[in-house]
Amino acid sequence: MTSELLQQVRAIDPASGADRTADVWIENGTVRAIEPTFATADGELPAGTIIRDVRGCVLAPGLTDLYSHSGEPGDDSVETLASLQAAAAAGGFTRVAILPDTDPCLDRPEVIATVRDRAEGGATRLLIWGALTSSRGGDRLSEMTELAAAGVVGLSDGAPIEDLLLLRRQLEYAQPLGLPLAIWPYSTRLTGGGTAREGVDSLRFGLVGDPAMSETALLAAAIECVAELGVPVHFMRVSTARGVELIDRAKQQGLDITASTAWTHLLLSTRGLRRYDPNFRLAPPLGTPRDRDALIDAVQSGTIDAIAIDHRPIAYEDKTVAFAEAPPGTIGLELALPLLWQEFVEPGRWSPLELWRALSLSPARCLGHEPPRLQAEAPAELVLFEPNRTWTVSPETLKSRSCNTPWLGRQIAGRVVQTYRHGL
Repeated sequence: MTSELLQQVRAIDPASGADRTADVWIENGTVRAIEPTFATADGELPAGTIIRDVRGCVLAPGLTDLYSHSGEPGDDSVETLASLQAAAAAGGFTRVAILPDTDPCLDRPEVIATVRDRAEGGATRLLIWGALTSSRGGDRLSEMTELAAAGVVGLSDGAPIEDLLLLRRQLEYAQPLGLPLAIWPYSTRLTGGGTAREGVDSLRFGLVGDPAMSETALLAAAIECVAELGVPVHFMRVSTARGVELIDRAKQQGLDITASTAWTHLLLSTRGLRRYDPNFRLAPPLGTPRDRDALIDAVQSGTIDAIAIDHRPIAYEDKTVAFAEAPPGTIGLELALPLLWQEFVEPGRWSPLELWRALSLSPARCLGHEPPRLQAEAPAELVLFEPNRTWTVSPETLKSRSCNTPWLGRQIAGRVVQTYRHGL
């Protein structure tokens, strides 16, 4: 039996809108009580209850990551399933969904079963996206019905689907399965080989520009497909102000869509490219300051439903090359919560409830899952977070096997004290 009392913690539950200071009693993986002050006299708590004074800490539902990348199977050197789960737990994530870009690809039931077995009992719950197309080739549909029966969380290639006829077929075949369908609206044919979002900064820094229409052209076409077929779709990696406008208009028209953006695009913009740091090389590329402002406002308003981490581990030697030659991607499971808190909650731009809605409540709902809750008699799927604890980002302090991040070597504020995954 385990029993602990967290005294005078800031208890947050975005589903109910609760944000209060309270004593929280957790026993055997269940939240037993949330009281302004919990009596600790003899007989009130089981013998052996651990009492912790956690003033200044936040206790809230565990976070859900909509999509990230695992090295295993295929490249265990950059990330194993175990290290991915450990990094997720260290960042407060109790659920993390991986995209099918592994080797072998997650496009067959037997591969899904192998990955699930390997991840069983890990530090956080692993969810699996099944591939939309065979081997993620973008030209032939996968066996969606078999993948659904294998228990995938949803269907997505995690890569652009530029064949609009194929996209229409995907929507038609996926409709009766009742699974989330995640589409990345991005045209590699329109990028022109660009490595930075087209604008003043790309010109100033001498980087080939990637126009906003590489996102918006495919997004507009996909929205037309949704309007015609009535199939719910999740649009991933929205990164431009114009993309936000299209999402907002589609929602106002009553289309059944949700959308997410990557955490990096809320914190960084093309202004940071002056350093030519290859860790700023992302896909889609970082937006202009106007794009960033639009994304920030859209997350707060709910136009963009969720913040995704899109954790992509990359080997040091592969990332330490010229900016334009670097493979796009960055890690983030251990960094997103503290950096977003310091950027938006600490100065009062967002409330803690708004941040938790975008990192916990809405991502779970985008997947069609019941979100974790902080309420009496609910499973203790929670994160205990200390906003003011400082630490230095280094290979020694990270649980991930990779350290491709712009924050490497920097001291940041905010650290997860404990992640509870009971009841999963």
